[in-house]
Amino acid sequence: MSAAAGSPRAAPHSLRFTSCAIAFVAGAASVPAFSPWGLAAVSIVALAVLVHLWVTHDTPRDGLIIGFCFGLGLFGAGVSWVYVSMHRFGGMPPPLAALATLLFCSYLAIFPALTGWLQARLRVSPAIRASLLIPALWTLSEWLRGWLFTGFSWLTLGTAFADGPLAGYAPVVGAHGLSFVVAACAGLVWSVLRRPFSQSVRWLALGALALVLALGNTLRAVEWSTPHGAPVPASLLQGNVPQDMKFDPARYALTLDTYARLSEGSTAKLIVLPETAVPRFLDRVDPAYLARLERAASRNGGDLLLGIPTRTSSEDYYNSVISLGSSPRQTYSKIHLVPFGEFVPPGLGWLVRAMAIPLSDFSRGSANQHTLAVAGQQVAPNICYEDIFASEMTRNLPQATLLVNVSNVAWFGDSLAPGQHLQIARLRALESGRMHLTATNTGITAAIGRDGAVLARLPQFVEGRLDIDAQGYTGLTPYARWRDAPVLVLSLLLVAGVALRARRR
Repeated sequence: MSAAAGSPRAAPHSLRFTSCAIAFVAGAASVPAFSPWGLAAVSIVALAVLVHLWVTHDTPRDGLIIGFCFGLGLFGAGVSWVYVSMHRFGGMPPPLAALATLLFCSYLAIFPALTGWLQARLRVSPAIRASLLIPALWTLSEWLRGWLFTGFSWLTLGTAFADGPLAGYAPVVGAHGLSFVVAACAGLVWSVLRRPFSQSVRWLALGALALVLALGNTLRAVEWSTPHGAPVPASLLQGNVPQDMKFDPARYALTLDTYARLSEGSTAKLIVLPETAVPRFLDRVDPAYLARLERAASRNGGDLLLGIPTRTSSEDYYNSVISLGSSPRQTYSKIHLVPFGEFVPPGLGWLVRAMAIPLSDFSRGSANQHTLAVAGQQVAPNICYEDIFASEMTRNLPQATLLVNVSNVAWFGDSLAPGQHLQIARLRALESGRMHLTATNTGITAAIGRDGAVLARLPQFVEGRLDIDAQGYTGLTPYARWRDAPVLVLSLLLVAGVALRARRR
């Protein structure tokens, strides 16, 4: 049977260890596309290599294995910090921590494996497969990874492109849509370099690539939101409390004094403390200490946001942010919890018991929580890795004028995680057209403009206060209005169209 457009399909090559090794290395080599390196173009090259392997090994079985090897390289290198949190700070024995990390990365690798299997099942010309089918399937698999079993959207391909011309697509189609664009660019690059293709196909691919880059660059100049009032002086506090001492009762008084001192030294209208800055339930904190923080905020005519665990009963407790200061007290409780770290998946309690993680079974906050009216702004708070879920970050738009993330990434030490988390926050700023403030325990504490640029940041592992002017914004970006629906519908239509054509042939 001939391929679409009348071109014969390439004769499949037998799958060898070399091809699997190349796929694994290509996956691992794409990690520098993300922070702290930020070599975004590397991911396009790595994905072009993956496309070549998938086209030249043309059976569903081979596509599955190659995709799995690529995914194992990508996640094995890119989320290796899981081992750090489990062993160094969770107290899990090294062999068990290594096994758990390997199993987790293997699970994540299933999604590119499924992409490889499906793209080989659907018969279409190599150029269409590379530039449309694979991007559609890759996008759908990334979205599925971010949803299944509460989801894990880390290392979404589009998050590597917070800079450059392709960043212009983020406010329009979001990180998943940007993943589609990036994967399509990789397919077009492969089509340009592929020898059997005619000159007309090469020139068409090159023209499409230039058009994609030019359109993205044009979109970067569009201002999707408008300023709301005057900038608000803000202070982001970084206490630098070591994770292995954070919940030590002997360190408690020093922790409280650190944050009180940093708060009292601020003249800002908005003061933000990190996640669980006070590592004790709110009802067990000395009211005099809370009054001290409240005075520090009220003196400036503003408010303070404090990360602290709260509870309504002995069984229902929450990872929360409360406001103190001139405005009425308000609370936000984390909605999207971290598996194993904040809630125990059914049947896996034994794994959590192998780790010494305090407060590892939080309750979920209500999904209908509103913004916090503080310091003259409508703040949409989010806690720790909640900001990796793009569509959830837009639930309070257009009411929210400012995004604020509080985190404790000390769980991951001096690994890739803090830099990757900051890069994710940059995409959330782009998608929402809002300034994004992030206050962390040990870093990276930063202020991000609505264009995704890091305006200011503190070094990691130092105690400090980042003083900035926070500008609020109003308005809706196309992504905030439609979220992931357009790119998911487009991807499904592309896959359905290819499947229908393949069935007819």
